[in-house]
Amino acid sequence: MKLNDFLEYLNSGKAIIDGSELYQFIHELSREAMKVTSKLNEGYHEPEEIRNLFSKLIGKPVDASFGLFPPFYSDCGKNITVGKNVFINSGCRFQDQGGITIGDGALIGHNVVLATLNHDFSPQKRRTLHPAPIVIGKNVWIGANATIVPGVTIGDGAIIAAGAVVTKDVLANVIAGGIPAKIIRTLDVEEM
Repeated sequence: MKLNDFLEYLNSGKAIIDGSELYQFIHELSREAMKVTSKLNEGYHEPEEIRNLFSKLIGKPVDASFGLFPPFYSDCGKNITVGKNVFINSGCRFQDQGGITIGDGALIGHNVVLATLNHDFSPQKRRTLHPAPIVIGKNVWIGANATIVPGVTIGDGAIIAAGAVVTKDVLANVIAGGIPAKIIRTLDVEEM
């Protein structure tokens, strides 16, 4: 299977059936991602080397303004897209098979989890996977230990409070927090 065909299928949102060629390809990509993230998370690396390793993980170059503090974990890597001036803090875990897009200027706090796969609800089909993308807008700030679930879009300028579990789309220029996350308030013009 070719990577482009795989990503096209995943981005269509169709289910991935246990034992299928796609299911096996996910495991191949996971092994490749583990190799790259192991190297990324081993010892100290200069910022340029971190950018090079992250670019290798996602299969495309990142901007010179990209920053990341390891450790970082991904079980695929190939369906992540990041804009300019993005910073990812240490301990983050991206399950990106369903697609993760991070807009310019986004800040991702410590230990944030971005999960783009769900298992089937039926116990007989529990190993079937359902991908759905996460889209993080421009200048979003996601606080430490937040979890974003499959299919969520976070609007430009929004803030996700530390520890939040985001299960639904978040509007632009609001603060959302809690479990499940709800809008706490709208940002004032002076704050934007």
